[in-house]
Amino acid sequence: MPLGQSKGENATLLYRLGRPLARFCFGTFGRMEVIGEENVPPHGPVILVCNHLAFTDPPLLVAAIPRPLHFLGKKELFENPMGKFLMRGFHVFPYDRTTASTETMRTMLGLLDQDRAVVVFPEGTRSKSHSLQEAQLGVVYLALKSQAPILPVGVTGTQNMRAWRMPAPLCRLTASIGPPFTLPVVEGRIPRPVMQGMLRTVMERVALQLPPEFRGVYDPAGNANEE
Repeated sequence: MPLGQSKGENATLLYRLGRPLARFCFGTFGRMEVIGEENVPPHGPVILVCNHLAFTDPPLLVAAIPRPLHFLGKKELFENPMGKFLMRGFHVFPYDRTTASTETMRTMLGLLDQDRAVVVFPEGTRSKSHSLQEAQLGVVYLALKSQAPILPVGVTGTQNMRAWRMPAPLCRLTASIGPPFTLPVVEGRIPRPVMQGMLRTVMERVALQLPPEFRGVYDPAGNANEE
């Protein structure tokens, strides 16, 4: 079994070929730096939580994380045969942005139940300011329901890498990986303020993996000053 791959976690051929190619291109032409790679759990379910700067964030994560990742992508990406081939090849599962999130949650819980590593961008959309913006509670529901560890990751540089420039980004790319952690087990109905507090904990862990100018509303230093 390949290093960092858990039981039943078989990457597609496209993923197995694409990851070393991405590492070569980003490392040679993009000065890619991966910090904290030893923090990635080698097996078992994990929720990778990351800031969202650009469409090119997922390719950087694929190159940086030493085990297969699974993503969610809007269903429009699957509408043509080539798009469907690429999305499926890189473990992207379609979701419908116009419907309730129940099906999305069910998909992600199913992946975690199979000991997969799933990627969540809690902000829901790319940050135009490049700093962390208000996140959504879905990641907290997912973590509480699955009790899977959370792996905080901060990426920078992807905001300067256009999709057509991925083979030769010519910019510095960084993925900083923090220690995994879990949310406390809470019985019964959880009040929304408690959920919001858990969300802030998650996002501050991500913020700690980013330079201060990227931390936005989840800057731990700023939060401490407010208190």
